[in-house]
Amino acid sequence: MGLKLKESVVFEEIENGNFSLDVRGYGCPHVQIYTEKALKKIDSGKSLTVVFDNPSSGESITYLCTASGDDLFARDEQAGTFTWSIRKA
Repeated sequence: MGLKLKESVVFEEIENGNFSLDVRGYGCPHVQIYTEKALKKIDSGKSLTVVFDNPSSGESITYLCTASGDDLFARDEQAGTFTWSIRKA
């Protein structure tokens, strides 16, 4: 039986000050923690697209956006991978 190692977190600028955070392979609370840290690094009005594969992390991201006033403006799911977009308040 092989050992599956988690992928590393990828946070990068994708275009014009908008960013992407890939946290596939991580569970709660890591997805929320990495999302919160990424949002702190970007300016107001910019967007962060978060890609994750742990369904329960969606609740944490929703709560984070509600508490911070950030706009969760797009949600997509394809084959167990979630791609959500957040605009920083």
